[in-house]
Amino acid sequence: MLIVRKLYRDYIYAGDFASKFENGGLEYHTDIPRLQKGMSSGSFWVAWVTCPASGTDFSDETYDPVVKATLEQLDLFHRLGDRFPEYFTPTLDSESALRAYNEGRFISPLSIEGLHQIGNSIPTLRTFYDLGVRYATLTWNCHNIYADAALVVDAQSRTVAGSPYWGGLTAAGREIVLEMNRLGMMVDISHVSADTMRDVLGGGGSARSDDDTWTGSLAPPIFSHSSAYSICPHPRNVPDDVLQLVRARRSLVMVNFNPDFISCAAVPDPDTGIPPMYPPNATLAQVVRHVTYIGELIGYDYVGLGSDFDGIAGVPDGLEDVGKFPNLVAALLEEGVSEEDVVKVIGGNLLRVWGEVDRVAAELRKQTPPLEDGVSDFNGTDPT
Repeated sequence: MLIVRKLYRDYIYAGDFASKFENGGLEYHTDIPRLQKGMSSGSFWVAWVTCPASGTDFSDETYDPVVKATLEQLDLFHRLGDRFPEYFTPTLDSESALRAYNEGRFISPLSIEGLHQIGNSIPTLRTFYDLGVRYATLTWNCHNIYADAALVVDAQSRTVAGSPYWGGLTAAGREIVLEMNRLGMMVDISHVSADTMRDVLGGGGSARSDDDTWTGSLAPPIFSHSSAYSICPHPRNVPDDVLQLVRARRSLVMVNFNPDFISCAAVPDPDTGIPPMYPPNATLAQVVRHVTYIGELIGYDYVGLGSDFDGIAGVPDGLEDVGKFPNLVAALLEEGVSEEDVVKVIGGNLLRVWGEVDRVAAELRKQTPPLEDGVSDFNGTDPT
């Protein structure tokens, strides 16, 4: 919960955070009364730290403060779990998630948003797993030693479309994807470049696809919060050819509610490479359009919801907070999506993918030792 850090400086007992979270009126998009109103059964709680200002300085020293801040956020979630166990107790695998749902408890796995948060350290990734992290996004809005990002921050502090740095997933990136497979940590490819998407999904097509021994992640990856590029041609969204790979790998695209990613102009800004947001279509109906576009193109087994609530500044009309999820369910049904497919979209597909990730991990752990050495001594040269 970004707002706990931003507005409450991680204090959950002092001040009025606990009262607002428990009784309503908390800033942004989430509190217990709105979760109950929205009939929400679970959420990933994301430990997010912004990218270092130094951009492509990939040295360990650059990342040290980022790792520290990530640990502080994970500690925060564990403290929230002690205070609100019915909403924040980490869910550690797909079976415990389904058990929690059947018992009427909230499903609360943890995640991190960008491998800059592990500081070039495979042991740090494993430590985060031990602390409850069950998906990791390969990049945020910065390249790292593992992969190219879709967006970066330029010298003028503007968020712009990222130019290829490595050309997709690096050799170190392939290693860490396989280690995540072994751990049972979902590989999240929101925020990554299109070539990185293709590499992780085993579709090739990037400058680094000449190694025909690489077939992609052994477990299906997810897009935790991305939408359809054909509707909104934003670098953060998923192109149609990648959607076909999603179907082939039985992966999942969880549609983001951010107006910038659901409603945008057809032509990008020439200076940033990002299309301007188009306010008239920043609506619940446009979210439905993204869901149904993906569902009709590749099947409703491969689309879900990734609102990014509490991580976005703007919201669509009709989907202002977590209390409005029933509106979305009703709109999908009105659009002709079957009840069976709606159940998949609102959580069933994620549980399916998570179960497959757990199954692959169980097999790999029988035959594959943990990845050792890694790149802890990385000195800024090409890790490939």
